[in-house]
Amino acid sequence: MSGCKIVDGSGTMLVTSVGMNTEWGLLMSSISEDTGEETPLQVRLNGVATLIGMVGLSVAVSVLVVLLVRYFTGHTKNSVGNPQFIAGKTKAGDAIDAAIKIATIAVTIVVVAVPEGLPLAVTLTLAYSMRKMMADKALVCNVGDFPSLCLWETLLTDAEAHTHACCAIGSILFITEVVLQVRRLSACETMGSATTICSDKTGTLTLNQMTVVEAYVGEKQIYSPDKSELSPKLSALLIEGIAQNTIGSVYMSEGGGDVEVSGSPTEKAILFWGVRLGMNFEAVRSDSSVIHVFPFNSEKKRGGVALQLPDRQVHIHWKGAAEIVLASCTRYIDATDQVVMMDEDKMIFFQNAIENMATRSLRCVAIAYRSYELEEVPSDEEQLAQWALPENDLVLLAIVGIKDPCRPGVKDAVRLCQNAGVKVRMVTGDNIQTAKAIALESGILGSDADATEPNLIEGKTFRDLSDTEKEETAERISVMGRSSPSDKLLLVQALRRKGHVVAVTGDGTNDAPALHEADIGLAMGIAGTEVAKESSDIIILDDNFASVVKVVRWGRSVYANIQKFIQFQLTVNVAALIINVVAAVSSGDVPLNAVQLLWVNLIMDTLGALALATEPPTDHLMQRPPVGRRESLITNIMWRNLLIQALYQVTILLVLHFGGRSLLNLKGDTTEHANKVKNTLIFNSFVLCQVFNEFNARKPDEFNVFEGITKNYLFIGIVGLTVVLQVRFVWYFYFLVMLYYLAWTKYLLLLFR
Repeated sequence: MSGCKIVDGSGTMLVTSVGMNTEWGLLMSSISEDTGEETPLQVRLNGVATLIGMVGLSVAVSVLVVLLVRYFTGHTKNSVGNPQFIAGKTKAGDAIDAAIKIATIAVTIVVVAVPEGLPLAVTLTLAYSMRKMMADKALVCNVGDFPSLCLWETLLTDAEAHTHACCAIGSILFITEVVLQVRRLSACETMGSATTICSDKTGTLTLNQMTVVEAYVGEKQIYSPDKSELSPKLSALLIEGIAQNTIGSVYMSEGGGDVEVSGSPTEKAILFWGVRLGMNFEAVRSDSSVIHVFPFNSEKKRGGVALQLPDRQVHIHWKGAAEIVLASCTRYIDATDQVVMMDEDKMIFFQNAIENMATRSLRCVAIAYRSYELEEVPSDEEQLAQWALPENDLVLLAIVGIKDPCRPGVKDAVRLCQNAGVKVRMVTGDNIQTAKAIALESGILGSDADATEPNLIEGKTFRDLSDTEKEETAERISVMGRSSPSDKLLLVQALRRKGHVVAVTGDGTNDAPALHEADIGLAMGIAGTEVAKESSDIIILDDNFASVVKVVRWGRSVYANIQKFIQFQLTVNVAALIINVVAAVSSGDVPLNAVQLLWVNLIMDTLGALALATEPPTDHLMQRPPVGRRESLITNIMWRNLLIQALYQVTILLVLHFGGRSLLNLKGDTTEHANKVKNTLIFNSFVLCQVFNEFNARKPDEFNVFEGITKNYLFIGIVGLTVVLQVRFVWYFYFLVMLYYLAWTKYLLLLFR
């Protein structure tokens, strides 16, 4: 595969195709197509946007019609109580000016109703969370893969959303010591909604540090390799198979220093074991020549090699999953160095040995061989390339048990996920008993009583089910053993059809379809291939499952912070909308003019979003179930808080609007001056209501909204800055004029764009 690296050996390469014509290119073209599928959060935001847009537009049109009818029918009075429009007497210019003023009121209502600050709030929340995660050495954003964050195309163009996003994260790109690399920023919030995680075993739940701790060689069970315990013939064949049937290599320095072994963790464990048996790697490999190789195949779970010896004998060596290779064996070598037929009792003995090792979480690998006639080997190169190595009538040489211990802390991480309502499923190519043992050790299975079908299932069994049966069975699966990459893909598809938000970990090239199919693909940074990484959304640089839990925690924090801002933003919009609509219909004027509302949108939206985006994740987030794909963005608790707070604000503002002159003792002042003072008080009260409402939005579902506030210095600073700017806005007229031009320039540019 293109992108792989040759680490050992030599050969001649013929380039037959490049670019998109290669296997790698074809694979990437099939998995890189943008399906246009939205994340769960985007779906919910679009629903909220559509609803608010329709309500705001409907109210604005209604107010426009009412005010125009009031004006042209003479029901709108001036300051002395006379009608502003009298047919045949009012000048056309005055009528046009009045109509423009009425249209401005309607536009103001639209500006109030539509929370155009929400896309910016989402971007700020995501970007700030990325920054905090990087400070925690958790996440880094890849700008090259930054998505379009304009969630509402009717409100902001993609260009503006990108500008906001790049400005927000421009200072956080040069962090190197990280645990994760985020290739798609929206994957973080999607991870917060994950309902299930399909995880690999090797290297993710375990350390991927393998050692042979037990073996059955011939009939003998051995724990520490000792060449003197083995017969000469068995020892020679076993060392030949280990040295030749491998993709690894062994380097021994001339000074007799430490042995250096390269290859996959499983290969390295077996090669180390061979060295301890007395294997001279280079000498054994030079004693015979390789005729044909059958590389290890994830479907067949084994790999083989055909060798020609100096005496023209041909040996075919196989190595792979113990129970699969054992099923092809008909003979074994006994203690007297004789090849003996394998009867039923011996077959049961070896099967029990495999099961016994697997129940102790050992990975079982069998090594076998058979002799072959040189005359039967194809002599033509084309035929030899298509030759299928004989895999029957094998002679069993050894069954080795390889220990790969669980990662420290993985049990706690799994328990955190389970408490958070996220089901962890292990999908592994290992023996079902090995998978069961690791699942029990890591806490994925609670007890032996849980280790029954369909909780514990083999990939082949799941593969043979109908689509309906797959969907029903998939929800109950905790462990899938002896699975292939295609089985993982089938499981992901079945879970997604049942409405789950699925996260998948993978490291191999064949995992690419499953990583791409999942809502969140998590590739391994150490063991992962380039194809797997290209197909993923997040790269786990330390291959540790605990890092996956960290993404879930931060993803939920992102989602919760966005919900906090939505509650805060909609309270502002509902209160301002109601006060302006009631005032416009009753008196023909609005207490909150366009400039004041633009000030609220420009300052409260931006600073409010940043204040609420800075709330760090808490343990409370991991004690509640995940947000399902079809659940509403605005919860019942949010509606309760929003409506109560909006009712409180509307009551206060309407009392000030209709009774402000008497409350402030302004009856002796001119109508124009009294209205200015009254409207200034309404505006100031409205802004201060939002300042205190930010505290309410911090903890939508908790009683104590001040908990932990002293630790969030940025929140306190932003609230203080908002109050200072508001004082400056009210006291200094020139600041108002400057803001007027800045605000309208921004919205005119947005309109023309």
